[in-house]
Amino acid sequence: MAAKSGGAGNQRPIIIVRKKKGGHGGHHGGAWKVAYADFVTAMMALFIVLWLLSSDDKVKKAVGGYFQDPTGNGKMAGSSMAGSGEAIQVSQQDMSKLKEKIEQAMKELPKFEQMKNNVQVTITNEGLRIELLEKEGGMFFESGSPKPSEQGTELIRMLAVQMKTIPNRLLLEGHTDAKPYASLHGYTNWELSADRANSARRILHEAGISEKQIAQIRGFADQHLFDPKDPENARNRRVSVLVQYRNAPPGPPEAGKVAGDAGHEAKAGGHESGSAPSKQASSTHSSH
Repeated sequence: MAAKSGGAGNQRPIIIVRKKKGGHGGHHGGAWKVAYADFVTAMMALFIVLWLLSSDDKVKKAVGGYFQDPTGNGKMAGSSMAGSGEAIQVSQQDMSKLKEKIEQAMKELPKFEQMKNNVQVTITNEGLRIELLEKEGGMFFESGSPKPSEQGTELIRMLAVQMKTIPNRLLLEGHTDAKPYASLHGYTNWELSADRANSARRILHEAGISEKQIAQIRGFADQHLFDPKDPENARNRRVSVLVQYRNAPPGPPEAGKVAGDAGHEAKAGGHESGSAPSKQASSTHSSH
């Protein structure tokens, strides 16, 4: 019995050592994630290219315009900031629709045949320009006067109906020919051109155009002739209505510098008292 007890006391405990096998994680355990991310990015780029190739030109221009002008400054039509020009093109599409509406509405006027050759509607870099060209003896304004004729009033009211539903701002210009305006009280072509533009503004306002929609009124006298080769041509006497592009910046101060230098650049709300200068004009210059 003693031998057995002694043998049990000398028995050593059994120690089990389990070695943890080292994997490959310590070396490149996350490398597959980077490779997978690169693969997904490449696939996304491939699908975008395939989508662009199957898209129409309008989408391609829009996407290209974003990369050329990611800040959106290019939407400021007429500014000096570099941009894609896409905003101007979209606005031109809208202007084309407005041009068609105005031309269609003109055809419904009772005296359209008499005035169709004296109204010019064109799309320019500034916007939609509507020229009301005079003829000998007067067409849209009484001869030598800022007072609109019956035809002029009717046409301007029609323009107001077509333009009062759009948010675009309007710019009105008055022009004369190169014939001097003889007056005993200092009334000149400067005053006449600005007063005619302001008369057009009043008719537009009475027909529903908001005062806030009128951006500027300019009187240029004979400084911007419609027919420079014939300075005394009756078509040089005209009133221009410019429908500006949306988001167009305000006109620069020098826009009406010519009229301003003569001390008579009219603005919206000015020259409300349109006296009858035709009484002041001599018979030799009453054709303005």
